[in-house]
Amino acid sequence: MGNFIFRSPNFPESYWRFCAALKKRGMRVLGIGDCPYAELKEEVRTALDEYYWVPTLENYDDVYRGVAFFLHKYGRADWLESNNEYWLEQDARLRADFNIASGFHPGDMHPVKYKSAMKERYRAAGIPVARYCMADDYQTCRAFLSEAGRAVVKPDNGVGANATYPITCEDDLKRFFAAGHTGYIMEEYVDGTVCSYDAIVNAQGEPVFETGNVTTGSLMDVVNDGGESLFYIVKALPDEVRKKGRAAVKSFGVKSRFVHFEFFRLNSDCHLGKKGEIVALEVNMRPSGGCSPDMMNYANHVDVYEIWADMICGRPVSAAPAHTVNCAFVGRRNKKHYALSHTDVLKKYADRLTEYGPVDRALAPAMGDFRYIACFDSEEEVYAYMKDLVR
Repeated sequence: MGNFIFRSPNFPESYWRFCAALKKRGMRVLGIGDCPYAELKEEVRTALDEYYWVPTLENYDDVYRGVAFFLHKYGRADWLESNNEYWLEQDARLRADFNIASGFHPGDMHPVKYKSAMKERYRAAGIPVARYCMADDYQTCRAFLSEAGRAVVKPDNGVGANATYPITCEDDLKRFFAAGHTGYIMEEYVDGTVCSYDAIVNAQGEPVFETGNVTTGSLMDVVNDGGESLFYIVKALPDEVRKKGRAAVKSFGVKSRFVHFEFFRLNSDCHLGKKGEIVALEVNMRPSGGCSPDMMNYANHVDVYEIWADMICGRPVSAAPAHTVNCAFVGRRNKKHYALSHTDVLKKYADRLTEYGPVDRALAPAMGDFRYIACFDSEEEVYAYMKDLVR
């Protein structure tokens, strides 16, 4: 029996399923989290062999003591993981401090956390990337904006679309620098639709499960303007996305991980390529956000938690069934009025909805306040459903 330390098993909401799948396969699963044990849902408690509470996961010393406690009681840890972008660097530091061989270590972090460094790995994979400069001084950015015409600024080491802003004119640039931001990268605006390559990669660097999603609209606008979140897991991963995703897996040296690589599909011809071609955006060395793993299950008639656990345990992974569907997410805003009420949605899409409910407040800025998830055979049905729910 191996020891697996899983950080934050209660958040995101469904991540206890990773723990349950490991425990089912004979691993000893030890949780560290900031939710008091008495407040954990029963399924979380059942999925763990033991739980160590810390007042906040932000405090490294508290988490360190939790890991030390488990190692003193149960012996060396084979794995330590959170599957969470926010904790990647702290996970890596803990592995180094406790000599846990599996997973990323601090020296691996730069190309997987810093957007400027990601570009070099994407280029090495033969995938075009947007032009950029570091947003360290006004004149450099002013010259870049003059050349690019339109740009986006975001933290070089950031999570999702948080603190990401459009720069369309010099006044935008002046406001950005007046706010005193530091550690930012400035990229040219790319006219493209965001799509992804999502995979579970084994210890040999080979994908054992692959899928992807398409985001309609701009996540930056969703966060900044409080709009609706709209995306769907695709029925069939396009060959060109699969090819680019696999090349990126090799270039980044991914092993024993669940990954979410983001790309643009160009909406028009430009210096980066022809309309419809794939251009790199960024990488995330964890599953796609929130309830996306559940949506992958709905779309592909699989259990990605079980597949991931099989990968961790070095077990063979069963082939996915042939029949797949598109699984669509609509995240609406509580403050907005919609033509279809909640009752109307449930009645109209009763045979399509797989789940619905409030979104955790920590995820709401990017994913809306209330989610509706439904499955459809065609993309035309997906877009009609999305349009219907946001009008």
